[in-house]
Amino acid sequence: MINFDKLVEMHLTKEQKAKQIGRYYPSEIGSCMRKTWYSYKYPQQVSMDLLKIFEAGNMVHDFVVRVFKSEKNKNVELVKEEMPFKFEGDGFIISGRIDDLVLLKENGKQVLVEVKSAKTIKGMEKAKLSNELQLILYMHILNIPDGVLLYVDKTNLQSKVFVIPYDKKRGEQIIERFKQLDVSLKSNLLPEAEGKQIEDLNWMCSFCEYVGKCDKNES
Repeated sequence: MINFDKLVEMHLTKEQKAKQIGRYYPSEIGSCMRKTWYSYKYPQQVSMDLLKIFEAGNMVHDFVVRVFKSEKNKNVELVKEEMPFKFEGDGFIISGRIDDLVLLKENGKQVLVEVKSAKTIKGMEKAKLSNELQLILYMHILNIPDGVLLYVDKTNLQSKVFVIPYDKKRGEQIIERFKQLDVSLKSNLLPEAEGKQIEDLNWMCSFCEYVGKCDKNES
């Protein structure tokens, strides 16, 4: 008898490298800064359940790319996918990849599309703050003022799109936020527990693997 669950786990298992202080990822900027700080100081292996969730998200993204590339959709053109992204700050680097750059043929406008898979989109009335900050960072560095967050429900492929307005001031604040993270890591100064203090980030505490250290203000 084939044990497909075991085969999946073997397929997804890979060596996980520790993060390098001074090199950061765009997806981290919207997270609680204390949690991000802990992930550099006390790296942990990503659980198999989380690896499976990531892989399911990759499958959704691949589907979205096929839809954008489809000849049946004449009003959009996929210009690039999984674009490499790199920004060199004052003593630190932000690097990663951008999911998709779409050209809307009807007006010749280029739009950054950040694809996010979701367990459900039912009741979703606004984009997540963490996703919004990530997209604004891309828009700011690449000088592309039009961007949307595309959430796709993993259970039925229904979607919701949120247009994210570009704001230069917010873009600059996001870069400054990375600088603050860099300084706190290199100085070994524990940041504030934003997950407890910022309403839009409260949900992160329920899933945070560092909640024990955080409750004790452990540094």
